Formats: sequence, C-alpha cells, structure tokens
Amino acid sequence: MAEREEASGKYAYATLLTRPSYLAGALLLACTLHKHSPSTPLVILYTPETLPESSIQAVRAEAKYSNIILHPVDHLRLTTSSTGGKDDIGEMVAERFIDTWTKLRVFELHELEYEYVCFLDADMMIFSDPSPPIFNDANFSYLAGEGGGEARLMATHVCVCNLDHDSWAPSSWTPANCAYNRLSKSSAPPPVTHKEGAEDKHDDTKGIFNSGTFLFRNLKSIRDFVFSEFDSMGVTKLRSMKFPDQDFLNAVFTGRWSSLPWSVNALKTWRYWHDNIWDDEKVAVLHYIVDKPWAKRVGEDGKAGYRGDDGETHSWWWNEYERWVVERQEQREMELVGTTSQFVASADGQENEEMRAIGGGAQNFAKKWEGEEEGELPGAKDHQDDNDEDAEKQTYGEGSHGPILRKPMLGERGHGPVVRRGARGRGAFGSALAGRGRGLMDP
Repeated sequence: MAEREEASGKYAYATLLTRPSYLAGALLLACTLHKHSPSTPLVILYTPETLPESSIQAVRAEAKYSNIILHPVDHLRLTTSSTGGKDDIGEMVAERFIDTWTKLRVFELHELEYEYVCFLDADMMIFSDPSPPIFNDANFSYLAGEGGGEARLMATHVCVCNLDHDSWAPSSWTPANCAYNRLSKSSAPPPVTHKEGAEDKHDDTKGIFNSGTFLFRNLKSIRDFVFSEFDSMGVTKLRSMKFPDQDFLNAVFTGRWSSLPWSVNALKTWRYWHDNIWDDEKVAVLHYIVDKPWAKRVGEDGKAGYRGDDGETHSWWWNEYERWVVERQEQREMELVGTTSQFVASADGQENEEMRAIGGGAQNFAKKWEGEEEGELPGAKDHQDDNDEDAEKQTYGEGSHGPILRKPMLGERGHGPVVRRGARGRGAFGSALAGRGRGLMDP
C-alpha cells in the first residue's frame, strides 16, 4: 500500500527505485520535480527485497520536503522457462537494464485513483515544469481514444542517429532515419509513422519510442491489456529483447502511441547530437542515459560522461545536488545526507568502485555485441561454455537464481528473487513471471 492516505488526484508522476546505486538520482528527481511542479506528486515504486532499509528510510526522510508517495512493489525478473531456472541478462544491451521489467508495475497504480500517470526514469532531473506539455487536454483526448476504451500511450521518439556507432544497433539506425533530424527549435513533436512490414521492430525508426518518459491513463483495463500481452508473448521472446521494457512496450503499443515534446525526455547526448532542436532553456526533463552523473565528479578539465562530452549537463546535476545537501543539512537531515552520500562520487574525484556499473563501466557492457557472426544471436558466444574459465572470472559467486554477474553494490541486497508462477502475490503475469512477497494487492 502507498504510504500516504491522500494518494489520489487527477494526475501524478512515478519512478522506480530497485537498488541504492540509483538513490541519489531518485531523490534529486523528486526534489527538482517538487521545485518546478510542487502540486504534482511523485510516486516512487520501490522493491523491499532489493533495496536496503537505509535507502528506504532516506526516501521517507526526503518525502517530508518533496511531494513523494512511497509505494512498495514486487520485483519482476524473467526465468528461462515457466518452471524456473537460471536467471541472467538474456540479450539485453546493458546489465543495468536487468531491473527494468519491474517498470511494468507502474500499470498497477490504478488503486491509487490517479486519472493519468507519467512515468519518469530515476536517472532524470527536472529543470523546468514538465506538467503543461504532459498533463493537458489535448493529450488526455488522445489517450481517451474513440469511445474511451482503447489502450494508448504517449512518449518521445527514439533517436536512431547512432553517432557512437554502437555494434548492437541495426543498420537502419542512421541520422537520415532519425525522426528528430528534420525538426527545428520551433517544430512541433515529430509525427509517429510506421514502416509497414518491418520484421525487426527497431527498423521502424520513426515509429518507436523511448520509455524513459511515458504517459498513460491509469485504468485497470490498461493494466489488464499490458499484462495479457506480456503473458502471451512468452519468456523466449521477452528474453530476446535488447531494451527490456522499452522493446516490450513498443511491441504492445504499436499504432497506439503519439508524440510528447522532446523537452520532457531530453537525452543528454542531444545537446551535441541534435543542436537543431536543443535549447538549454527549453529542457524540462533531462535524461542522463548511459553513465550517471553522480557516479563520478566532473573533471578539472570540464569533461564528464563516457566519451568526455557531457561535462556541461553533468555539472548541472552536481549543482543541484550541492544545493540539496546544503538545504538538508540546514534542516538537520544528517542521516539522509549521509546515506545518500554513500552512493555519490567522493569530493576528491575518485570513482566509487561500487558505482562502476552505472559510471565509467556502464558503456563497456555493450561490447559483448561486438564480433558476433552473422546470423548468430548477439551474446551467444558468451554462453557457449558454462565452464569457460574467463566467464567464471566475470562472475561473483552463486546467487539464489544463478551466477551473480556483477560485484554487489554497497548496501545492496542482491538482484532479488526470480519471480515464478504460483508464488505469493498477484499472478497476472502467467508463465513469464508472477508476484512474490509484499505486493500491491496485499493488505
């Protein structure tokens, strides 16, 4: 159950917190959202089985100053079969995406009685009020559809420029195929157009969206629609998705979504990739993709980010963080500041080892896609020999659901349980996964 009785109203934002390495991101998202849109609550969905109590208490402390509603949810994880089995990264591009299936829990918030919910990733920060371009009558009318019974969603287009030349990206991901390249600073959001007959959803370059920000009607019927699609898709197909929740939602909402302005999901790389649309003063929601600013301080040379190009936007995050620290210390919230600081890069500029998965090493995981033979599933070579000596060196022992694929982060309880059919809690996910532990439907 949510931790505030007044958890109802016309609309709300929501985010997900599953591990303490994202604690600073979630708290600063809440703080800056309250600064720019104080009347709109942020529901923080969190997983008690993977988030340490100290982090939960930190969120509760911040809730006294930011408009936060804490909401515990079950962690979701795929298994290799309906009967359970080894749980690993499947074909996803980045290991940090392993928790993102749990984002689907946001569709269970209908019990909180908000009419509309906008999900925001926890690696975002607010720089101007995002509510006017998100929560407005035109968007509500689209979401209602004909007769009000259609499941629809609103989001921003994926940028398919692939200027980093990532090896996992399909050949169709080029600047010429990007929905943003024909826009100007004064343009309306690009239209959603679909490529008929595209076998690979990623080839539908102007018909796919980024799931960092998405808006939907908070209805039980939409929850049922999403979960029914999830169950019917099957574990094998779900495990093949490179961007877990994003690929799934795009498959489910094909022909059922419309554009939000780029400013409510402004990827940090767009500042130098899309200067045709970017305007610092128009950014409402800045999305810190790949490495997170709190994982490493901006260098003395002004460089930050996985390629050294993000010093400006990362410094914006640090400026807000330093203001937050001063304010909370003045309010005598020493425990809140102390807990959060454990998961923020130290002032001496050294990268925190526990934060490497979301810092300097965040982009390295994608290298597993390099060197794959044509026709071979990406990552297949990584699983050819379970006894391979090098592969064992990349694990950190055995967990309850198979090898631990990364060093556990400070204070972290682990990846969480594999969720299977028949476990306690809501079982709407069928053979793919089901509730376990404390869930939305529990008293």
